[in-house]
Amino acid sequence: MRVHVVSDVHGNGRDLAAAGEGADALVCLGDLVLFIDYADHTRGIFPDLFGAENTTRYVELRTARRFDEARELSARLWADVDKAGAVEAAVRRQYAELFAAFPTPTYATYGNVDLPALWPEYAGEGTTVLDGRTADIGGLRFGFVGGGLPSPMRTPFEVDEETYAAKVAALGEVDVLCSHIPPLVPELCYDTVARRFERGSEALLEAVHAVRPRYALFGHVHQPLVRRTRIGRTECVNVGHFNATGRPWVLEW
Repeated sequence: MRVHVVSDVHGNGRDLAAAGEGADALVCLGDLVLFIDYADHTRGIFPDLFGAENTTRYVELRTARRFDEARELSARLWADVDKAGAVEAAVRRQYAELFAAFPTPTYATYGNVDLPALWPEYAGEGTTVLDGRTADIGGLRFGFVGGGLPSPMRTPFEVDEETYAAKVAALGEVDVLCSHIPPLVPELCYDTVARRFERGSEALLEAVHAVRPRYALFGHVHQPLVRRTRIGRTECVNVGHFNATGRPWVLEW
């Protein structure tokens, strides 16, 4: 059995269309939407609306952790724009392309920048969306937990600690624990380019210790200090920043 795993697609529909080649199934761990490309300030919803110069300034402020100033800049730019309508229209365009690129079968969960309410409109028969639920893939039980935890970034799909922990608990015994964010392990959560710790989940870490799955797979941290580590019998793996690499992580058994 061969499964390809991607995360943090962020608009890379071209490579997503080929991500399932040679695999029995594709697993997607979320963040389909491209709001801002931190490596290319001309790509994404924000620069499409406000231009590369404003995007560069916004990225500089966020990277410097000057979040209040970044929010002030954003508020000025959005002042004369129907934000909800503009964002939804742009996300719909991206989702139409990206969901059409998913092979059959695909098992997917949400990232912290996704809009879950729109997914039922775009997920075809070959795509199974899971959050706090499990699926049997090739005889192994995969558990999926979508979204992120509250952060200074205030991304669209962040849930509180209790809600997130309840989704993890609902999975029960699993062979492969799939989430968008990592377990709360410092070296897995630190982004070496952004120079900050991203949010990791204590509930996921507790599940790794208690359930002891074969694998814990996740994304979210684009340039992690450590891409994989072992906790007991569990191999914890950041499957990679698909937007940048265009390559899935391969799981075979």
